[in-house]
Amino acid sequence: MTDPYLLAKWLHILSSTVLFGTGIGTAFQMVWAMRTGRVETVHSVASGVVVADWIFTTPAGLFQPLSGLWLVHLQGWSLTEP
Repeated sequence: MTDPYLLAKWLHILSSTVLFGTGIGTAFQMVWAMRTGRVETVHSVASGVVVADWIFTTPAGLFQPLSGLWLVHLQGWSLTEP
């Protein structure tokens, strides 16, 4: 049987890695596209960045707080106590 805390922790770390990596990667792509000064290139790259954001960044960004709350719950901590 898998330990629920280790599973939640692993998924939280994986999600943060996807979020950070995709953010850095798409920002890098956009910077290089903007440096060309070509509208067609910027448009093409920006379209791909939007798709990547919807596929990778959005789900990871939504999952981060949920998995964080899951970890808090599994540890038995309270969100209302200091």
